[in-house]
Amino acid sequence: MIAAISWIPKGVSKSVPSVVEPPSKEEIEEMLKNGALERCGDSESEEDDEIMDADAAKQDDTVAHALAAADALGKTPKNSGTSFLDITDGLKELDMDHYDDEDDGIEVFSKGLGDTYYPSNDMDPYLKDNNDDDSEEVEDMTIKAEDSVIVCARNADDLSHLEVWIFEESEDGDSNMYVHHDVIIPAFPLCTAWLDCPLKGGEKGNFIAVGSMETSIEIWDLDIIDEVQPFLVLGGVAEKKKKKAKKTSVKYRKGSHTDSVLGLAWNKEYRNILASASADKLVKIWDVTSGECNITMDHHTDKVQVVAWNHHEPQVLLSGSFDRSVVMKDGRIPTHAGFKWSVTADVESLAWDPHTNHSFVVSLEDGTVQGFDVRTAKSDSASESKPAFTLHAHDQAVCTISYNPLAPNFLATGSTDKMVKLWDLSNNQPSCVATRNPKAGAVFSISFSEDRPFLLAIGGSTGKLEVWDTLSEAPVSRKFGNYSSQSISKPEA
Repeated sequence: MIAAISWIPKGVSKSVPSVVEPPSKEEIEEMLKNGALERCGDSESEEDDEIMDADAAKQDDTVAHALAAADALGKTPKNSGTSFLDITDGLKELDMDHYDDEDDGIEVFSKGLGDTYYPSNDMDPYLKDNNDDDSEEVEDMTIKAEDSVIVCARNADDLSHLEVWIFEESEDGDSNMYVHHDVIIPAFPLCTAWLDCPLKGGEKGNFIAVGSMETSIEIWDLDIIDEVQPFLVLGGVAEKKKKKAKKTSVKYRKGSHTDSVLGLAWNKEYRNILASASADKLVKIWDVTSGECNITMDHHTDKVQVVAWNHHEPQVLLSGSFDRSVVMKDGRIPTHAGFKWSVTADVESLAWDPHTNHSFVVSLEDGTVQGFDVRTAKSDSASESKPAFTLHAHDQAVCTISYNPLAPNFLATGSTDKMVKLWDLSNNQPSCVATRNPKAGAVFSISFSEDRPFLLAIGGSTGKLEVWDTLSEAPVSRKFGNYSSQSISKPEA
């Protein structure tokens, strides 16, 4: 399944990502010293000790059988304690240091007339073919400035990973999409947020934050291939200790969530700031440059599913919860109660309207989508503000929504009913413009591209990534086509 999708702005990715260097001898020794490569820690219970003793006995028995078989074949080492010396002697006999030295006379695979000599590698047909293969490989690994890049967080066959996709478009309108590289991650991913905070120096970075079933937030460098560990980890478990009666004591890092991380939101104005929502009922604000949690807010009474920063007022944060409420807070005064809106079901997703500073929509578990205007909010928490509209969008939970960044009042919704729908929200009177079954199964994540605003990426339970050119739909073209030649203007802070 695909749990989350993020578009990467064009031109941000490194043209040829670096390949991670293998760990040095010193790093391996450090891991050994810290016990990272040793068998998991000793158990304090007698039951665990008995299990370990039984495993050791089985291992000894297996070794004994292997030695007996080897002895029957006449291959048992004379002294098992000197096996490494035996290997060393064997290598000396092979004389591997002079393996490439040529013998005098005709070689086994020679034609007998001596091998042909070429003045340069370019003239050697065999090396030329290899060079062509190398150049094709480099070309395949090159991310061009005009390429669209999509990152999918997926889980398949108990393997969790990030896939970096390249979406190419030709002049004749044809498109090509393929996986450039992937990153293995240790836990089931639930949400992602791309950020360009220059954590490695320079003007911009290319990182993705991942929330998962674990309590930590991992930040991965997308410009590195074959990376095995995140660039930065926010929160998480510091220490686990097993106690008697099969109880485990868990110590978390300072400021960490204590349950799954369900939602993430990067602040585009304050680029070092990341907000997180968790099943521990808390909302946290992190400084990714220091790796510390600066603010913790506990204004919800159930799991917090999603957070979102206002596009025009970057200090203003929305959060939606399973307690059937949406709360707006100002990060500058986190102790203030904020403003609260009650909704009719568990919150699945929410989004600020990028074209105004006062409107947002929230999607719910019962298949409805509600729109709100913050200008009607009341400071008295006992007074409920009514939604600007309520839309019965789908037959099942609306897991994901995405505003078009270019065309006002253009909203996409995705649901576990396997459908994706496009809506015109003009005058707070929603009307369906187009509907599609993208064959993605239950739809968990959709996202419009910032660079190609009418391209909608779709992911769901089948694990198949789809990109829908919504402008190819005649009703969309008629209603919003006049915006296709315009460029996105950045909101004023």
